[in-house]
Parts: sequence; structure tokens; C-alpha cells
Amino acid sequence: MKTRYSFGGDEHIFVEVDEQMSLEAFFKSLSMTNAVRSSAITGVIEICPSNASFQIKFNPDVITPAEMLSVLEEIEEKASHTDHNLDTRIIEIPVYYQDPWTHETLMRFRERHQDPKVTDIEYAARINGYDRVEGFIDAHSGSPWFVSMVGFVAGLPFMYQMVDRSKQIQVPKYLSPRTDTPKLTIGYGGCFSCIYSVRGAGGYQMFGITPMPIYDPNQEVSYLKDFMVFFNPGDIVKFKPIDRATYDRIVADVNAGLYEPKIRPVTFSLDDFQKDIDGTNQKLLDVLQ
Repeated sequence: MKTRYSFGGDEHIFVEVDEQMSLEAFFKSLSMTNAVRSSAITGVIEICPSNASFQIKFNPDVITPAEMLSVLEEIEEKASHTDHNLDTRIIEIPVYYQDPWTHETLMRFRERHQDPKVTDIEYAARINGYDRVEGFIDAHSGSPWFVSMVGFVAGLPFMYQMVDRSKQIQVPKYLSPRTDTPKLTIGYGGCFSCIYSVRGAGGYQMFGITPMPIYDPNQEVSYLKDFMVFFNPGDIVKFKPIDRATYDRIVADVNAGLYEPKIRPVTFSLDDFQKDIDGTNQKLLDVLQ
């Protein structure tokens, strides 16, 4: 798809790299937004990256919409020649699948679900061809995920499964949104997994919950003292299934200021990934061992 530029009034430009999410589209979007940031273009006020698109807010009294468009087109041309390597980090996220809190919530909203007779994860397992929930959990937690965007609400990461497109988990959102979702719920909608950073309304299927805070506006959590939002676009995530006892222990450690997420630096190569998805993923996961 040819990159599409759209004006939003006289102070925004929306750049759609592709209509569908892909790692290729994400990398191009990331290269362009990084270039805008590093160029320190006079008049640019805000850069808002998304999954396969981004939006630029600028002061039209400093740089006109036509000038801003011309700069972005030049940046796009340069971005097409950049390498596809990303120095990032891989993070292990503990998940208590089929926990009692999201279960209680999903049962309160069954009339809004496609199949009120089963739980969210049972529904997701069935429509993705898994005979048992355990097999579905293995698939959800067995491959790494790419954080393609952080936002919608403060600190919420959208994560894209790093597998061949034919193997991707896909689950529709609720027929109508819930008015409640527990904080730190592991959600799923379309081809994206997410972690609800705060309690609130939501329409994604609920699979479990993590004991690991990812957003702290008061910056009291030990590993969030430098910045209240944990995730960055480009982070790689590995979900790790845990039981109730482990969940409770991590919560206690978080409250005591003792918990530290398992994080390792990695270099991700899109070219290597495209040549050998399984091999690249295994190398990433080996870093966490």
C-alpha cells in the first residue's frame, strides 16, 4: 500500500503506512516518527505513533501544512532505505490465566458476549481451533509479542503476535463494551493482545490478569519511579503462565518494593525474522533463560 497522508484541520497530518497491521508497516512508521523526533523540526508540537500509522501535530503559524507534508515525504523516502534492526528489550510478563477476578467480571457481562454459555478464553480457544483451553494458553504464551503502540488510555500496550499470519490468534471484541474491566487484565481483540493499565470500560476478551503494574502516575512502584509508563513501542513481551500462589507472592513483592521485572536487552532484526520466524523467536526467548 502507498503511504496515505491526510490533513486534520490546519494543525495535524495523519500518516497511514498500511491499512493492515504488520511488522513491516510498524518498522516504517517507527523509522519515520523517530526521524521526525530526531530532526527537531521547528513547529512540531506532538508525535503520536500508532500500530501502522501516526499523527503529527504542528503549529501552522511556524510551519505550513504544505511544508510539513513535504518534510514528511522526504523522511519517508529516507526511511525506506534504513536497516530493519532495532535495539530493544524483551520482557517477561507473569500472567494468572483464568483468574477469579476477570472471571467474575466476564460473568456479569455475558449478555454482551458472542457466546454467553462459555468463558472468554473458552470461546477464544474454540474459534481458533484448540480443543482445550490449555492448548490455547500455550499458544498465547508460547510466542513473543511486539509492542506496536502505547496509548488509548495511559500506559496501555497494544501487542502484536510474532508468528506467521496464518498462525495468529484472532478473536472479536465483545458485541458491546463492558462498563468494567479489572486493572491489569490481559485482553484480546482482533489480532491484538493488551494489558489494561487501569480499571475501566472495555470490549476486549479477558483471558487473565498480571500482578505486575505497568502504569503508576504516583511513581511509587519501584521500577516506575523514573517514568510512570512501563512500556515503549518496540518492546518485546513474553507472557509466562503462573498460578495463584505465585500471583500472590508477586503482589506482595510489588507492595514491598522488592519486585523487579525480568528484562533483557536484545537486537531484533526484521530481515532475520522474515527469513526464519521460529528460529528468530527461539533466540529471543533464549535470552530470558
